[in-house]
Amino acid sequence: MKGKLILENGMVFEGTCFGKISDSVGEVVFNTGMTGYQEILTDPSYYGQIVTMTYPLIGNYGANLCDMQSDFPKVRGFIVRELCKIPNNFRCEIDLDIYLKKNNIIGIEGIDTRYLTKTIRNMGTMKGIITVNELSESEIKNYFDVFSNKNAVEAVSTKEIKILGNGPINVGVLDFGVKNNILSCFLERGCTLTVFPAFTKAEELIRHKFDGIFLSNGPGDPEDIPEATETVKALIGKVPIAGICLGTQLIALAMDAKTEKMKYGHRGCNHPVKDLRTGKVAITSQNHGYVVNKDSLGDLFEVTHLNLNDGTLEGLRHKILPVMGVQYHPEASPGPKDSNIIFDDFVNMFKEKNYGAK
Repeated sequence: MKGKLILENGMVFEGTCFGKISDSVGEVVFNTGMTGYQEILTDPSYYGQIVTMTYPLIGNYGANLCDMQSDFPKVRGFIVRELCKIPNNFRCEIDLDIYLKKNNIIGIEGIDTRYLTKTIRNMGTMKGIITVNELSESEIKNYFDVFSNKNAVEAVSTKEIKILGNGPINVGVLDFGVKNNILSCFLERGCTLTVFPAFTKAEELIRHKFDGIFLSNGPGDPEDIPEATETVKALIGKVPIAGICLGTQLIALAMDAKTEKMKYGHRGCNHPVKDLRTGKVAITSQNHGYVVNKDSLGDLFEVTHLNLNDGTLEGLRHKILPVMGVQYHPEASPGPKDSNIIFDDFVNMFKEKNYGAK
């Protein structure tokens, strides 16, 4: 069915819609990964966003239950240059079109994703609408005016406490939209995980006497969840804390540093990050539209990792307290596992009340 993508700046891209045919509005972003579209679709950090894949052919290996990073897709829409209609892979359980239909997500193919990506790169992330209807100017304006992603974390966080694993290291997980493979990486290292809703109070977490607290990834602007920042502030100095992505941004805000919105963010699995402690460079998986302003960190924090593409902060740690975090995604899924060793640092800090590997 013929459809179109309407951007906030008035640009219109025509194509063919697939998946669940229903108008959808969201923040249009792009991902530079060549593979891993199912992990991208089910990553809770993409909640509220319409994702553009820069790789031209998507859907060629179908979808399956094993690669999901949450219980169902979280994106608002999916944009591809060409949808593969006949997937061919021994792990394929369902084709991408049907998978999106079953999960009520609209997709659009046949548009110039290269030009769209360059537009976002040059003008910045903006809202967009995928539709098969002829919308009036007032209808388009209403879609954009009504859309908000301020409650994204609440929408994707667990609603009840869950306990996973049976290892000797007890870790409390604040779930802001955690990916399944992050949990798996901790479980593989002998942790028992107690996963809490995002807005659990610090008093409740301290009461459990965990070896450490992990602050997960998640969607949206960290400044939209000040209650989570206050929880982290109350935890610092009482229990070791590690964070990934949004979790790292919350650590920074809790220590009176600043975060800022990026022009178009980092989304893909080919971002070079340098560990300033070892001098080694890892190719990392990333998904964030906000970043910690490294110049706003106080003297008590050390910048541990930098993005080699644009010099933005990719890791930090406190010089005295057991607090550390990384902006990239060491669990991959999708992407390379070059940086997976950071989970050893996290676990060592939880076990030894220090920063583990230097």
